[in-house]
Amino acid sequence: MKETRDVIFGIDFGREASQITFYDRKAQEPTSLEEVVGSKEYEIPTAVCVRHGRKGFHVGSEAKFFSSQNQGILLSDLYTLAESDKDEVLVGGERMPLSGILAGFFQGLLGLSGLTNPVRNTRCIAVAVPVLTPALVKNITAACEEMGFGREEYFLLDYAQAFFYYAMTSRRENWNRNIGWYEFSGSIVRFRRLSVQSGKPPITIRLAMQGERELSQEQTKWDDELTLFVKETLSTELYSTILLTGKSFFQEWAVRSIPVLCQQQRKVFYGNNLFSKGACAAAKERKEDNNLKGYRFFSDNMVLDNVGMEMRIMGAPTYYSLIDAGKNWYEYHVRVEMILDQMTELVFVISSAGSQEKKKVAMKLEDLPERPERTTRLLLEMSYLNRDDCSIKVTDLGFGEMFPSSQKVWTEVVQWQSAQSQES
Repeated sequence: MKETRDVIFGIDFGREASQITFYDRKAQEPTSLEEVVGSKEYEIPTAVCVRHGRKGFHVGSEAKFFSSQNQGILLSDLYTLAESDKDEVLVGGERMPLSGILAGFFQGLLGLSGLTNPVRNTRCIAVAVPVLTPALVKNITAACEEMGFGREEYFLLDYAQAFFYYAMTSRRENWNRNIGWYEFSGSIVRFRRLSVQSGKPPITIRLAMQGERELSQEQTKWDDELTLFVKETLSTELYSTILLTGKSFFQEWAVRSIPVLCQQQRKVFYGNNLFSKGACAAAKERKEDNNLKGYRFFSDNMVLDNVGMEMRIMGAPTYYSLIDAGKNWYEYHVRVEMILDQMTELVFVISSAGSQEKKKVAMKLEDLPERPERTTRLLLEMSYLNRDDCSIKVTDLGFGEMFPSSQKVWTEVVQWQSAQSQES
């Protein structure tokens, strides 16, 4: 790969194996990187070897080899560590920051590109994980920042969101029809439907679980059982594309089920690099293309509420948006300064995505200092602890030298939809 300052990477950070993809600007599509050039092997063990004396890291199969040669300490449970609350890890009797170990792993993946300084040459990196948890967000965020990436140069997403970006950027005909996803995990097969709801922009897209089936222990029966499951789940609905993922699916045994999947001119694709390619496509879409700006995708990690306040700006009453539904919970970092006008509470206006109904939720500011009108300046900070719990922090900033700050701070954690509505 040539040295360039606009490389876009997508990483699938999996429990047992990971993958990395870059956006090939010549081919105009995400392309997977091999662990060893020419090997056609794209799955890289999620493992890191810390060289003795902390003299660097080896990742993947190389990590296992060098640890077997007694040249370092192998950490083969890297994903488990990443989803823990640990800040440090015991390595060979010494404690090391977990963020540094994760940074070493991701740096090793980026090194497969052949770039001498991949961080400097990266425009954006997206990391996909099976499920976004607060611990994973904290640890991967710390690793990205330790590598030198700024807040706008990286982001995280779950497999559901990576699936959305993969499906919507690979084929334009997917933009107005259902997309099916069969995920194979051992003998378990799960079916999800990505549905596009027609209407005025922003057009809502939802991914929902539609069924799950445990196949029998005898693999010779899987083809017939999958055929029945496909007929049940697809029914008579129209699908433009069907995607199959998972190591337990093989075309060799799916003799009768594949023709059923292909009925009604459905395009059927199979592959295990969907999530790294989806992450890469997401980074490209966000940083450059914005082709999907008229679409709003909702999954289990998306915030579903719009939050704002009614206030006066330049003397005119207006609605000021604080949180717009449709982003991952960890991406919200609201910071707003305001001046109170004859109020001892903050009133938030809440509405659910796709709904016209609104309610008001008040936050009391107990023992607010008494001051003349419009001489109380506040700092409002909001962020999410998870998809449902929003943390609010309000700080009294005072009003210059006339009214110094009281140093008072008010905090609250609220779930907007379950919060008691204020009477209008």
